[in-house]
Amino acid sequence: MRTFTSYEEVNTNVNYYVPREELIEQGCNQLLGNEPSYGGHYMTVWAPRQTGKSWVMRQVVDRIMERGDFEVAIITLQSTKTAKNEQDVLDVFVQKLRKGFGRDFPDIVSWKELDNLFSTIYFDKPVILILDEFDSMGEQFINDFANEFRNMYGDRVNERGKLSSEKSCLLHGLALVGVRAVLGIESRSGSPFNVQRSLHVPNLTFAEVESMYKWYERESGQTVEDRVLEQIYYVTQGQPGLVSWFGELLTKAYQPRPKQPLLDWEAWELAWNSARYLEPNNTVMNLIAKARASEYRDYLLQLFSQSNIPFSFHYPTHSYLYMHGIIVPETTRQPNGKIINVCRFSSPFIQDCIYDALGHELVPRSRILALEVGDDLADVLDPTKKNLDLPALLQRYKDYLLRLKTAGYNPWKEQPRRETDLQLTEAVGHFHLYAWLKEAIGDLCIISPEFPTGNGKVDLHIRYEQKQGIIELKSFKNVAVLKQDQGKAAAYANSLGLDNITMAVFVPVLDEAVLAKLSGVEIIKGIKVTVMAIGWV
Repeated sequence: MRTFTSYEEVNTNVNYYVPREELIEQGCNQLLGNEPSYGGHYMTVWAPRQTGKSWVMRQVVDRIMERGDFEVAIITLQSTKTAKNEQDVLDVFVQKLRKGFGRDFPDIVSWKELDNLFSTIYFDKPVILILDEFDSMGEQFINDFANEFRNMYGDRVNERGKLSSEKSCLLHGLALVGVRAVLGIESRSGSPFNVQRSLHVPNLTFAEVESMYKWYERESGQTVEDRVLEQIYYVTQGQPGLVSWFGELLTKAYQPRPKQPLLDWEAWELAWNSARYLEPNNTVMNLIAKARASEYRDYLLQLFSQSNIPFSFHYPTHSYLYMHGIIVPETTRQPNGKIINVCRFSSPFIQDCIYDALGHELVPRSRILALEVGDDLADVLDPTKKNLDLPALLQRYKDYLLRLKTAGYNPWKEQPRRETDLQLTEAVGHFHLYAWLKEAIGDLCIISPEFPTGNGKVDLHIRYEQKQGIIELKSFKNVAVLKQDQGKAAAYANSLGLDNITMAVFVPVLDEAVLAKLSGVEIIKGIKVTVMAIGWV
């Protein structure tokens, strides 16, 4: 029986996969060109990591090789990552070409000699070359390579646009595969490869994800519950590496009843918990490391509390985080009717992992206990009440902040602040409350951050035995916006079948009279909405 795999390239003979026929056909057509006498295209293949770029291009290579009228090779330049000078890069390139085409190319000592390698001296058929991991090289090497390939393209074509019989360059089609530098994003002079076509490798659609798991059902005889399948797609947004990884977890390590005919919600909850906290995943660990970098951390913090940050590839931060699979653009329409592109996290799973990681990093430990000695949380967890008393829980958080202040400890010291007005970055308070909740009730309750709108809204779902409650985290802007947020919170609680919701609103003042005025309870369309204003500066 086949298996799901995420740590190595998919083998179509032993693994579940999505054929992606249309994408492979596009790659073949661009490399071959519409008319052989005019030559094929020189193209870039780009997408965030773990989206299957290499796999797609290997299928393209196999298709073209079946024709028999082209010399084809795919080589990876990952080993140039440690190259320290031009000659090291050229040596690796020639060595890879020898292996890829199975012939003895001579050593070269300059970029200008590249076109000699694709001449009639060594080939008697047109050549198609795919360079995988092209952006492993340093920027200068990338630019030099791309410049020479551009020159080859120009030399290959005469004034009428047909292949020149006087030129000996047989490089018919070229694909540079990478995540960012092949687009010229990191080059101060722009992309030197201005003859390029482009092939973008998107995430899987729901239908494609479903086809993989239905394939598993047919072979295993075990049915995957519909809501489990929907949740896999939702939390991964179809990112191929993550889709397969969750397949591995569900079908191998975290089946509570492996011989049962149904992969149900219990199996999903086990896999989901383990994916976030127990199972190491190289891709996720790499993304978290990038999110923690000082040049990107503060920007990502904004995304947890702002829903309207414009997205543009012209911003280096945006392009870098997109190409590494952390953020994506989403097209939306503003209330005034204007269409804009805004920043969103690439998937709820990635957002959840980054939220947890940054929360641990941003919140320093203190010697002050999260709860008073002897506090048994009797009113919060009262078994005679229908709901958890979350306002009472938030009052304990406010008491905790007061104890910190009395002890001379400022939890907001040296935390990220906005450059415009030096106010604390909104998400800092959100992370601090989340960390406190885990310390105060983490042994008794399940605390799950959820992000129902992608960005700008964080809800903490708290479960204790059969009871569930929600704390919606907000930052105070003005009273009018707060009123709107209360209405939205009520609608959200209603959509989940709850009759109440609690809002923790961080306000940049410490005046208790002001905080008390902003706090209160309202019944909105039958939903009890409690606002707890929390002061911070």
